[in-house]
Amino acid sequence: PYLFTLRTLQQAGLKKDDVELVHLQHPDGRTALEKGDVDAWAGLDPHMAASQVQAGSRLLYRNRDFNSYGVVSVTEQYAKQHPQTIDTVIKAYEQAREWSVKNPDELAKLLASESGLPLDVAKLQLSRTDLSSPQLTAKDVLASKAAAPILVSEELVRRGVNVDQVIDQLIDTGFQQVAAAQ
Repeated sequence: PYLFTLRTLQQAGLKKDDVELVHLQHPDGRTALEKGDVDAWAGLDPHMAASQVQAGSRLLYRNRDFNSYGVVSVTEQYAKQHPQTIDTVIKAYEQAREWSVKNPDELAKLLASESGLPLDVAKLQLSRTDLSSPQLTAKDVLASKAAAPILVSEELVRRGVNVDQVIDQLIDTGFQQVAAAQ
């Protein structure tokens, strides 16, 4: 949400100093919005969906191009030591993704049941979750790289680090072949 906020401000021609940013944990941000302690909140689902459904909060801005979906992370060392486990996880993830796309109502019921969310909140959250692709796309990589200048300017990475290069190194498309073979 912090990167989303900064990217959104930048897109609107504003700087972070043009607004007062209040750093809160996600549930606290929701509470602050609903109590009127803040004017806006960059939240994450399911908190955002719950606030919309339960408190009538309005979604003001959403930019899907700022998001990347379908990222499964693993350390390089673990991947080298346990390639069969990685294959098993990716195959299970793909099986679940395919089932989810084909069974959206059942998915919402399952999410609600397992998470304790009300069904209407689960449905709203899932309506914003893109499960269409089993693999990272060039658009997903671009979404990550587009945040690089902000990561650098906010000193969230060490000076001199080429964030684009690091992103390229971190994304291993070899694992994607497992999902593609399904």
